[in-house]
Parts: sequence; structure tokens; C-alpha cells
Amino acid sequence: MPDPTPETNIDLSSDQYFMGEALRQARRAADAGEVPVGAVVVHQGQVIGRACNQVEVLKDATAHAEMLALTQAESVVGDWRLTECDLYVTKEPCPMCAGAIVHTRVRRVIFGCLSPKDGAGGSLMNLLQHPQLNHRCVITAGVRGDECATLLQEFFRGRR
Repeated sequence: MPDPTPETNIDLSSDQYFMGEALRQARRAADAGEVPVGAVVVHQGQVIGRACNQVEVLKDATAHAEMLALTQAESVVGDWRLTECDLYVTKEPCPMCAGAIVHTRVRRVIFGCLSPKDGAGGSLMNLLQHPQLNHRCVITAGVRGDECATLLQEFFRGRR
């Protein structure tokens, strides 16, 4: 019998769990008046980076949840390469975040809901698996997607 590929060994219950951690971060962002996006970086089953959007709080357009979580994880690992890490994020990464994800060589990106207007993980474009870039991530989309989308919809509905 052939060895199973890493994709067939994915424990979806852990995807559910870690997306729950990202959702907790997204709720923190919403409570602070930020667009509710949360991210966690996982290495060997442990969260080593966690963040929510802080664009408004920090007055920094680059302070997306993914960027902040990646920076924390790099500090924990002691290297800018995150080759053995997985990123869980509540919304499909934008092009800026996808670029950082590729450059840090994240192994796998798991996101909740699609972002058709700016998604760079397959909706608008797919930078995470672009054949001309030096790294391609495994993508798992739609994990707890309804919860992630509802959180964003409720936030924007309240802003109108």
C-alpha cells in the first residue's frame, strides 16, 4: 500500500480548532473597531503567532492579522523561514499578505471565507500557488467559512 500524501493526513478537527483560535482574534479586532480578521501560525501543533487586524489602532496599513502573526512566529522560530508552519486566517489573504506568506515559505494556508474583491488565494488571483514564484503553499479554503463570513458581514452591516 502506498504511503499517504500529507494532504490525506490532515486532521480536519485540528483545522476546526485552530480556525476557532483565529476567530477569537477576529472578534478582538471587531471589539476594537477593526475589520474582524484574525490569524494564527501553528508549528508542530502549537500556536506560535496570533494576531488580529490593527490597521486603525496602529495607523499602519500593513498591520493586517497575517502580517503581525507571521512576525511573531518568525521571532519564536528565530528565522524568517516558516517552512514547517501553517497559517490559519479567517479571510482569504490579500496580495500584500499573500506575498509575505510566500516569502516566509509557510507550508499551508487555511482560510475561512473567500474575498472576491482582493483575495490572493484563489478568488481574485492566486499568489499563494503562482508557478513563477519560488514557493507554493498548500491551500485549504472554507474552514468554518460561514462563521468567518458572518462575522465580517455583521461588522460591515453595523458600519453602514
